Amino acid sequence: MASQENKFVRIIIIVTTISAAIMELIDTSIINVALNNISGTLGATLEDASWVVTAYAIANVIIIPLTGFLSRYFGRKNYYLASIIIFTIASYLCGTSSSLWMLVLWRFVQGLGGGALLSVSQGILFEQFKPEEKGIAGGIFGMGIVMGPTIGPVLGGYIVDNYHWALIFNINIPIGIAAALLTWKFVDKQPEEYHINRKAIPVDYTGILSLSIGVGALQYVLEKGQSEDWFQDETIRYLTAAAVIGIGLFIYWELHTKNPAINLRVMKSINLIGSNVLTFVCGFGLFGSVYLFPVMVQRVMGYTPTEAGLSMIPGALITIFAMPFIGAGLGKGVKPIYFVCAGFILFILHGYTSSLATAEAGKWWFTLTQVCRGLGTGFLTVPLLSQAVVGLEPKDMPYGISLNNMFRSLGGAFGIAIMNTYSTNRFATHRNDLISNLQGNNPLMNSRLESITHGMMAKGINPIAAKQAAVGNLDFIVSGQAQMQAYLDGFLLISVFFICTIPFMLLLSNQDMDAETRAKVAAAAH
Repeated sequence: MASQENKFVRIIIIVTTISAAIMELIDTSIINVALNNISGTLGATLEDASWVVTAYAIANVIIIPLTGFLSRYFGRKNYYLASIIIFTIASYLCGTSSSLWMLVLWRFVQGLGGGALLSVSQGILFEQFKPEEKGIAGGIFGMGIVMGPTIGPVLGGYIVDNYHWALIFNINIPIGIAAALLTWKFVDKQPEEYHINRKAIPVDYTGILSLSIGVGALQYVLEKGQSEDWFQDETIRYLTAAAVIGIGLFIYWELHTKNPAINLRVMKSINLIGSNVLTFVCGFGLFGSVYLFPVMVQRVMGYTPTEAGLSMIPGALITIFAMPFIGAGLGKGVKPIYFVCAGFILFILHGYTSSLATAEAGKWWFTLTQVCRGLGTGFLTVPLLSQAVVGLEPKDMPYGISLNNMFRSLGGAFGIAIMNTYSTNRFATHRNDLISNLQGNNPLMNSRLESITHGMMAKGINPIAAKQAAVGNLDFIVSGQAQMQAYLDGFLLISVFFICTIPFMLLLSNQDMDAETRAKVAAAAH
């Protein structure tokens, strides 16, 4: 009877942790297909609406590397339960937001709560399995972390097409309540949690505060620099200074303080530096392309949010199918660098092929590009994490893994911000170029205007109004073409970023890991 009860508790804990992790991951991608709808409903520009995505990413970047410290300070169960509650309450407040900036604020709070739902869930889940069953645990959790981004765009598209966008956040509420209750009832405290002496645990306030200020200020500069004319704006100048000082102080302090919140000393490993740079670019390409694609196909090609979400499924499915083979290859001793090289090639192909699309491109064209992205993601995610800890002492591996995850999240935040700014800038450039060709003596333009004008007059519109409508119609066409070219330039920029960072592969170590270390890394990766 006791055995059956233990199995029941084990199943409950597995379901709870996987559900919490999937819920957090869904929220990183579900919002992308709804940005167009949110910007219209709340009376904001798409560029401002992208803050809804970026605020969540910034909070994740700040909180993920701090989860180890927060778990020790508050106790893992207490911190995990509090994070679920914060995430759930913030989800409700996101759904009730009446302005864009209120939504951005609660998305940031939601991201702070969501940071633990992934990393702490992993530790709780793995405790339910024996050492020889860690591979099974990794497979279960790995499938969960891939399912989240897969479900997100499709679910988001369906909700936006059929209901109010607020439901995107409200669906978290029953899941969050259930997860909180099950965690409170069934997740046990660790032995050391009964004797936590918080006074004996030093809090690195300087490191935490400088990291928050530096990353937050830098993200604002990236997001608003283009619209505020960069350093012509006083706020941008002040926040650029705050970003430089904050990040500089954070690096200096973490390297010199006795008890750092994030141990940057492990970065003395050249291999880890190379791995983190490549991981940053991987996050940049993945999140940047996932941001660009649904916006482009909705605004330029007329896709519904549901169609935009469904178009992203091939990439996610190919990742799910590829990951077991990649994990098996790493387990058998295949060097991660081989997967990394293949992943870079696939991402370069994804960006370049996407940049060749036209407004008339069919769904099969984008299926090919999404497959390249999906395979590239699979070939880079776990292998780069495996490569990052090569050569590190066992005691330093958790810090190496934490930093690698932080660089991936930071790359994603940069990717969204830079794609947003870059596409806005390129839109203005392409529009000006196109308009410069529309001179009054251009026979093709005059012929097009006459054709549109006659068509409207045939519908009973008077000649003056028809002429004005024709000019407006032509302006709409020009704006659409400029917008399409701007998004395509964004995809090409992703390829350029990957190409420019290829030399960092030379920093990667050729040293192999033993079987035990590979098992630890595989577990931590999931």
